Amino acid sequence: MTATQPERTQAIDAVDVPAVQRRSLAVLSSAQVLGSLAVAGAVAAGALIAAGVSGSEAAAGLAQTFGVVGAAIMALPLARLALSRGRRASLAAGYGIGALGCLVVISGAIWWSLPLVYVGCLLVGVATAAGFQARYAATDLATENTRGRSLSIVVWAGTIGAVAGPNLLEVSGRLALSMGLPQLAGPYVVGGVALAAATIVLLVFLRPDPYVIARAKAARASIAAAAEVAHPRLRDGIAHLRNNRTALLGVSTIAIGHVAMVSVMVMTPIHMAHVDVTLQLIGLVISVHVAGMYALSPVVGWAVDRFGRIPVIVVGIVILLAACAISGLAAGDDITLLGVGLFLLGLGWSCTLIAGSTLLVDGVAPQERPSVQGLSDLVMNVAGAVGGAVAGLVVLFSSYAVLCVVAMIPVLGLAVFTAACRPRSNKRSV
Repeated sequence: MTATQPERTQAIDAVDVPAVQRRSLAVLSSAQVLGSLAVAGAVAAGALIAAGVSGSEAAAGLAQTFGVVGAAIMALPLARLALSRGRRASLAAGYGIGALGCLVVISGAIWWSLPLVYVGCLLVGVATAAGFQARYAATDLATENTRGRSLSIVVWAGTIGAVAGPNLLEVSGRLALSMGLPQLAGPYVVGGVALAAATIVLLVFLRPDPYVIARAKAARASIAAAAEVAHPRLRDGIAHLRNNRTALLGVSTIAIGHVAMVSVMVMTPIHMAHVDVTLQLIGLVISVHVAGMYALSPVVGWAVDRFGRIPVIVVGIVILLAACAISGLAAGDDITLLGVGLFLLGLGWSCTLIAGSTLLVDGVAPQERPSVQGLSDLVMNVAGAVGGAVAGLVVLFSSYAVLCVVAMIPVLGLAVFTAACRPRSNKRSV
């Protein structure tokens, strides 16, 4: 028997929202640890596999590009799935597809097939899309004053896996060799297991679904409102962004911070490999970079709630510019200077991601959030895909130092746009 509207309203009123929010954050954080372990280890390995199979540095950049394309093309489908089925189904689907992608990359490494490697990287990228959307799931039941911190908790949860992933290059490589697989297939063996585990954690434990509760609470005022949010359209998100300057700034901040980070990060292993730096040291620098991305995110989230969204965006811009300058001055075997540059690159990304994402949530109604958030992730990942492709070409025809200068250009553009938007921002944003 179908529940009546009063019965549904009573059921929603009976939900202990703070308890559900705490449980959701714990489950989302656990899945994020596993997902980041898989993706972070695969970033460096995918580029090196592609370079080894093809003998081309441009091909290495394209491996990252395919990963970002995978995240981009699935951002909207995953958002649509969240709209219709909730966060649990959407996030589990993303991680499950990523696990399949790990198997495809392993097959490409075994058969020395660059197309298979690219297809696998594309599918692994879907797990990245799920990881990004998990940060928004953390805000579904958060209050306005705790959105930044709730979002940052899930971002921070990726620290353990993201730092460990690159440092497991040699260990996972030995595991792969013991299984009769190519050495660089090792991170994808570990990644496939981790993503499968993340899928199971979400399916079993993300109950009740935070977005389903948030949407029901927003819609319970009237039957008409419930009907309005039951079948939202993704194109409504485009119209909302077009008419919302604050939300547009949020999307721009996320996308530009991401493109600057991806451009420099993806070519750093290649820059180091030019002077025969060992896999262990390459993994160390990437892990330091990932620590910058995630380790301080609770502090960033606190600052976003305490000082405002736009001040933290400005800090992120300054840090990204400094990171590009420092990295561009570093020789391929200067582990210390590269470590500092890559750490700051990750920290600047964290500031722009958390502040931009929170600013976006502030300006969007609950029933519209998944669609607008999906569009934001689409823009972010398309920008990252272009950045990864351009990065490979810039290094091929010029140098890593020139790439770092090129990466500063969109960040300077964001500084101008932020200054133009600030006077019109609402109180919480500034």
